[in-house]
This record gives sequence, structure tokens and C-alpha cells, in this order.
Amino acid sequence: MTTHNASRPLQGVKVLDLSRVLAGPYCASLLNDLGAEVTKIEMPGTGDDSRAFTPHLHGESSYFMLLNHGKKSLTLNLKSPEGRALLEQLIESADVLVENFRPGVTSRLGLDYDAVKKINPKLIYASISGFGQQGPLAHKAAYDHVIQAMGGIMQVTGWANGEPTRVGDAIGDVVSGLYCSWGILAALLQRGITGQGQHIDVAMLDAMVSMQMVSLTQLLGGMPLAGRLGNSHPISAPMDSYRAADGYLVIAVANDSLFRRLAEAIGKPELTQDARFAADPQRLKHQYELRVLIEAWLHDKSIVEALALLDQFGIPAAPVWGLDEVLKSPHVVERGLLHQVIHPVAGEVTILPQPVKMSGMTELPELMPPRLGEHTREILGERLGLSAAEMDKLQQQGVI
Repeated sequence: MTTHNASRPLQGVKVLDLSRVLAGPYCASLLNDLGAEVTKIEMPGTGDDSRAFTPHLHGESSYFMLLNHGKKSLTLNLKSPEGRALLEQLIESADVLVENFRPGVTSRLGLDYDAVKKINPKLIYASISGFGQQGPLAHKAAYDHVIQAMGGIMQVTGWANGEPTRVGDAIGDVVSGLYCSWGILAALLQRGITGQGQHIDVAMLDAMVSMQMVSLTQLLGGMPLAGRLGNSHPISAPMDSYRAADGYLVIAVANDSLFRRLAEAIGKPELTQDARFAADPQRLKHQYELRVLIEAWLHDKSIVEALALLDQFGIPAAPVWGLDEVLKSPHVVERGLLHQVIHPVAGEVTILPQPVKMSGMTELPELMPPRLGEHTREILGERLGLSAAEMDKLQQQGVI
């Protein structure tokens, strides 16, 4: 692991990415974005399942490219003894391995943590699965939909008179990948002290539960869950979406000081003397009355006009943007959230690397998404010393 004069935090760290689709690839891409050298291991001929996901740019999946930018693609048939032997040689010099097979698969392949740590005791071996490596549900198949359903979040998402609702994006996958990368970084730090690797076990269900801090504080504090509240908040009011003349905006008032300013902003300072609105618990109980007053103030104002007034009083408020509007906003453009690369097949591709700004990271990571097997011969030749003839034979056998 090289650290001297590093311009990126994980410069010199070698990662083997055996994962596919979302949670594992996202974890490994976060490591790439901090400067690690990530080698993605894919099945010859087909590769990661997500290579087939639409939309495609000249045959290359935008889904795959966003989640696997900067990695090197090595095709290996891990069901063959030769493929496993080559992977074991790569493991000898690796720092991190990421996998998101269903528990039991790596054992059948002879590549579980107990087997791998004999090859490289310093390896950080990270596993992401739906329900973790042990427990009654460990071997149950899972996708984000399943985890949202069982993880509690659908019971508090949606409208009170509606059905349980999934959060719009695959948050269970994303937060699991994020937690896994966080665990890997901690394990690398610990290895620097102890010299030993370890197994990291990330369960998507655990990650989903841990996201629900407001609901957890209520439940563990002895209160019943608030249930589905639409866009309102279970603790504070007024905190909701409100109708203006040309659409909706969000207003978030979480304390008495903000409520006093809101009352002034809407021209009703006397509301602070009303017992119904004296503190959050009372405002929460009477939030419908507050909605009537706020929307009466908004009815002849555009969203832009209302936000300008609310901003003057320092009240947290926002338009309801679509993702396209967020990405085109001057603020996000100045933050440099998106980067463009010219892919040899797909053409110009937009990449969103990890979003944290670090003053010590003076170089951008590699962002080019790999074509299937693009780096197979490079890696096997440079790292393992295989000759062109040996690689030709492996290709003929279907190993690479």
C-alpha cells in the first residue's frame, strides 16, 4: 500500500471487485473515487448483469458505466479451477475484496473469507448481502424492493390513507454500498495498526433500519410510530409541502425561533401568542390550521416570489426540483458534481463520482468506464506474468 506523496487518499490500494449490479459496485466505485486501483472481475461473455440494463449509449449501459467508472475489467470464469487459481494469485497482492453474492456462494466456489485469509491474512474482505452472513434470513434472496418492504421504511412512506410506498430510488443498495466503503476504510486504518485483515459483513436490512433515525427515536423512546404522513414531519410543524400560485414549495420550521420568523414573514406576528402554536407539540397538533394560514399567504405568490420573501427571513424553504433541474442548477454546476469523459464506444459519457470535496486530494481519479474484459490481458500479463500464449490458451478454454 503506497502512501508516499499520495495525491489521493487511497493511492496504492488494490481492490478486487467481485460484485455486480448496485450495492457492491457502488462501494467499489467509491473506493476508486478516492484513488484506489479497482479491478472488476466479470464473467466472460456476459459480465456484470447491469451491462444489459437500459438505457444504452451505442451498446454501453449508462447504468453500468455510472457505477463502474474508473475500474479495470478482467474476465474470469470463477467456476473453473483455472479461473479460481488466477483469482487466488491476484488475492495475494490485493488489499481489499468486495463481493455481494448470496451467502454460501463463495463457500461453494472455495473463495469464502476463511479460505481467502489463508492466502492473504492482510486482506480486507467485504461482503454485502440482503440479510447478512448469519441469521434465519441469511440465505433469502433480496433486492432493494424486498429490503424496503422488510426494513420498516415503506410503513412510514406515503400518505396516511394510502398504501405503504417505496422510496423512489434504490436507497437500500446505495446506503449499503456507502456503509461498506466506510467499513473498509476503518479496516484499512486498523490494519495499519495490527497488520491483520478482517471480514466486513454488511446487511442491507441492517443498513435500512439504521437510516430511520427519527422513527427510531420515537419507537425506542416509547412512542408509537407516526405512520405515513405524506410530506409532513412526525415531530416538527410547519414542515411540509405547500401550494403556491404556480406549484408547490417546501417550508421547514423546526424550532420556536424559526416559527417567530415565519409568522413575521407571512404578516401574522400575532401567531406567536396563539396557544395552539406555542411550541412544536402544539403546532404539530394544529398543523392543519397552520397549513390554511400559510397557503392563504401563498395563494397569489409564485414559488420564486415566496422563496425570495422566506429567504429574507432566513427560513429554510425550497422549490420541489426534479433531478434534471438539480443537475442544471448554477449551484450544482459550480460544485462540479458531474464530469464528462469520452468513451471509445459510447461517446461522451457523464459520470458522477463520489461528492465529498477533500483539500488533500489534488488529482481526480480515473473515471473512464471499462468495456467488458478490456484489461484482462494487461492485468494477467503485468501482475501475474502470463505470456500471450498462456492467455490465448485460457481464452480458448473459456477461462478468460
